[in-house]
Amino acid sequence: MTKQEKEEYEQLTEVPISSELIRAGKILEMKVDRVRVFNGQIASRELVRHLGAVCIVPLTEDGQIILERQYRYPIDRVLTEIPAGKLDYADEDPLEAAKRELREETGYHAGEWVYLGDFYPAAAYSDERIRVFLARGLTQGERDLDPDENINLFTVPLGEAVDAVMRGEVPDGKSQLAILKAAEYLKREQAGSLS
Repeated sequence: MTKQEKEEYEQLTEVPISSELIRAGKILEMKVDRVRVFNGQIASRELVRHLGAVCIVPLTEDGQIILERQYRYPIDRVLTEIPAGKLDYADEDPLEAAKRELREETGYHAGEWVYLGDFYPAAAYSDERIRVFLARGLTQGERDLDPDENINLFTVPLGEAVDAVMRGEVPDGKSQLAILKAAEYLKREQAGSLS
């Protein structure tokens, strides 16, 4: 952390005073915390605790990515997404989780994994962190879907996936971000300008 980052952290940090557990679910924990803010006032913060997740852009040898179509109950829609899933426990290695999710949802195994970074999809109210991976050197095997999963797979050229994101046809945030990051990574790799 730089000196400026440290100063900003100290200036902007909210200090927890108390925490009330509202609900502990299988995937999420919901809380209401009371915090002291920058001016000494007390404020409430509703938050969701989450173990974290991974998402994968699986890229075939011919430049296609494997996408999924699945129904999402909270929004009552079928969405186009990339393979993804939650960590099974707090200290799970994200790469191992990504390997598991790719195999379970698509049946594919990857010979090469590229870490593309982390992001927080809803930092205003959740601590969920999603790790993004590019998977290459794919070999197909058997899928192992959870009993309640129903996922249709299809492939599309990466460039077409980027176009679909830009046209608003892929409203899932993790999929948008990961597809665009993978495309930029590959562009820089091809140009020899990865840093």
